[in-house]
Amino acid sequence: MTDVPKLFRVMLEVADLDGAVAFYSKLLGLEGRVLRGSRAYFDCGPVILAILDPTAGGIEPKPNSGDLYFAVKDIDQIHARAKELKALSTEDVHGASAGEIMKRPWGERSFYAKDPWGNGLCFVDENTLYTGR
Repeated sequence: MTDVPKLFRVMLEVADLDGAVAFYSKLLGLEGRVLRGSRAYFDCGPVILAILDPTAGGIEPKPNSGDLYFAVKDIDQIHARAKELKALSTEDVHGASAGEIMKRPWGERSFYAKDPWGNGLCFVDENTLYTGR
């Protein structure tokens, strides 16, 4: 196929744009770009993480239905920031703590977090990515 679609943006809904920009800036170690329309963009490699606050239009934000996965070089640093933000997941993954960095049954070294609006996040050591290939 010559025209392969490319994923360029994913969106998370929040109820406080300023709070979300501060949260994600600290967690990701990136500066977000606040745009008109109650949104902010974070450049995460070739894909933009878009944060949208729909409350200005009277719409209740909905958390994503599944986790967003980020490949990271320094998982320990991201984990420390997630811990400081009190964002580490308290759930279990295959009988193990989701919020702890560990090697998962499928071979990835990862941990899970949640933002204050209930959006699930997973951070994976980029040297251990499982891509199904």
